[in-house]
Amino acid sequence: MFQCDIPAVPTLQQDDEAIRITRYDFEPGAVTGWHQHGWPYFVIMLTDGILRIHNGSEITDVPLKQGQSYMRAAGITHDVMNGSDHPIAFVEIEVKNPAALTRMMLA
Repeated sequence: MFQCDIPAVPTLQQDDEAIRITRYDFEPGAVTGWHQHGWPYFVIMLTDGILRIHNGSEITDVPLKQGQSYMRAAGITHDVMNGSDHPIAFVEIEVKNPAALTRMMLA
């Protein structure tokens, strides 16, 4: 079900004191592997697709459209699989330090 035979491919785009931006590309059935975020984060879909999310006790299919986004709090342990029959991709933005991000925006 959530066996990691095909890993999702992360591409780090930015990682500084304020923010981490990573693009994830998934072949059908690819997974991120179990992980926990240390910071709140946003996900923006680059393609239509189904994120199959396992939280340790439940598996939920979440259909999302290209350009659709969502936010989650830090600390949630989960695994994410491409539940679609085609490749999908999204960009994940983790907010590591909101104060530093604010300073950067005002500079």
